[in-house]
Amino acid sequence: MAPMTPTLTIASALSGLNIVLLAALLVVWWRNYQAFGTPLTLGLVAFALVLAVENVVAIGFFFSSQMLYAADASAQTAVLAMRALQFVALAFLTYVTMR
Repeated sequence: MAPMTPTLTIASALSGLNIVLLAALLVVWWRNYQAFGTPLTLGLVAFALVLAVENVVAIGFFFSSQMLYAADASAQTAVLAMRALQFVALAFLTYVTMR
């Protein structure tokens, strides 16, 4: 297995941060679902769970199957960009949810 590149290391860290933000959102949205029982809040809970699982799987690939990205710097850059965009979106969503 090739050593992890700095690009994939940063992408892994962003996935970890995304999981932390999603956990915070999940707590708030689950409490709201328990209080109000609306389909929208249940949908938000499902959204957070699915996206958290996706980030956990991504971290698994970064550490165990990084050869999928190792040969192509442009693929690594694209993965990093997608992780960064997801982090920005979740940061905004967390900010407005916690207000």
